[in-house]
Amino acid sequence: MSSRLFSFNGTILVPPTGIAHVNGEEWTLQRKLVVPELSKLKLVPTLYSWVNPTIKNNLLPILYNASKQNISVDLQNLMIRFGTENIFGFALGKKLRTLTTELPEDPLALAIDTTVQSFFKRLFYPNFMLKFMRFFSIGCERSLMKNHQILNNYITEALEERNRRKDETSDDDLLWTLMKKVQVNGHILPNSAIMSTILDILLAGHDSVATSASWFFWLVMNNPRVEKKIVNEILTVLKKTRGKDSVGSKVTDSIELPREEEIQEWMEESLSYEEINSLVYIHATLLETLRLYPSFPRMVRYAIFDDILPDGTYVPAGTDVILSLYSVGRMKSVWGEDCLEFKPERWLTADETRIERPEDGYMYAAFSGGSRTCIGKYLAFLEMKSVASAILLRYKLSPVPGHQVLPKLFFTLSMKNGLKVNLKRRDLAAIL
Repeated sequence: MSSRLFSFNGTILVPPTGIAHVNGEEWTLQRKLVVPELSKLKLVPTLYSWVNPTIKNNLLPILYNASKQNISVDLQNLMIRFGTENIFGFALGKKLRTLTTELPEDPLALAIDTTVQSFFKRLFYPNFMLKFMRFFSIGCERSLMKNHQILNNYITEALEERNRRKDETSDDDLLWTLMKKVQVNGHILPNSAIMSTILDILLAGHDSVATSASWFFWLVMNNPRVEKKIVNEILTVLKKTRGKDSVGSKVTDSIELPREEEIQEWMEESLSYEEINSLVYIHATLLETLRLYPSFPRMVRYAIFDDILPDGTYVPAGTDVILSLYSVGRMKSVWGEDCLEFKPERWLTADETRIERPEDGYMYAAFSGGSRTCIGKYLAFLEMKSVASAILLRYKLSPVPGHQVLPKLFFTLSMKNGLKVNLKRRDLAAIL
């Protein structure tokens, strides 16, 4: 717990009007407005219209060139670029083109990254120092104001441009979706709330999926048993949805093994929404990854009133309560004696056909909990499952010898030295 002298929540640059920051009645109204628009039925087509082309046209060619030339890649860097491309496309309908073989920088992507870094630096200064730096436009406050303005200007321009052609546009990104939405009480969602919500999603989504996917790949490549089950599951699903009754195919462990050329045909297109939804084991593996390496390793809550925690700890009003999700995911008292073991099966029913979640929703708070559960949780899993299945189906990953993977202290639990891997074309017959 900490006093308000070093409060991140008390140092917001602009009046927060987006769903991530408002409270009370205003939060209730915005949640009723925004959450339905992020439902799987409404925005899944929008997400897939960005994720699948980005995988096929941008990510896979980079990996193919690397494997062909026998050179390593920083998979975390690629995942960050992949996530940034998708979040800008999903939220604003903009393609940044940072995920190419040249790996160029983009001013908007750079502004997002620098803004998040500046927010993080604020945690180490008392409020009076931040006000001083803001007044004289120095230090992290100068950087924050500059890059926040870049993002704010772009979102404002996008909003104004959509308003000018609102009768003719057929865009289905989140910005246009929110602009068309009417609140329950009949009032249009204010532009300030739309802009703040879009900015919240850009800031939260540009690297959260990337860090989770990076830890997923690192854990899987170091656990061959899990890797084999994932690839086996993907092939089983593809055989059901894309396979043919081929004469002369083999049977291995009750799984019919198609010809290699047929498997290559299956991989010409990315997995569909229905196919991704059928991947139960890979979903369990992602849940297990986030238990051990949550995207946001700490959660901060502010006590409005005096309170007493279940263990008797007194929490006075005005206190920030900091919960370490990284620690909770590794506690024997919560997860048992095997809490440090990477075990996706803990999330599955006995027959491994369905996900079985803990009865206590707060036992696993990687996406927060209760009414404050992350509104993009479902879409994040779809994105992670899509990229994970696309890569693991085609390549066997291995860490570059001598490369050290260490957690980095930041808002998100990224890797300090990146994730440098070698790629080898997958021998599907061998793993089956």
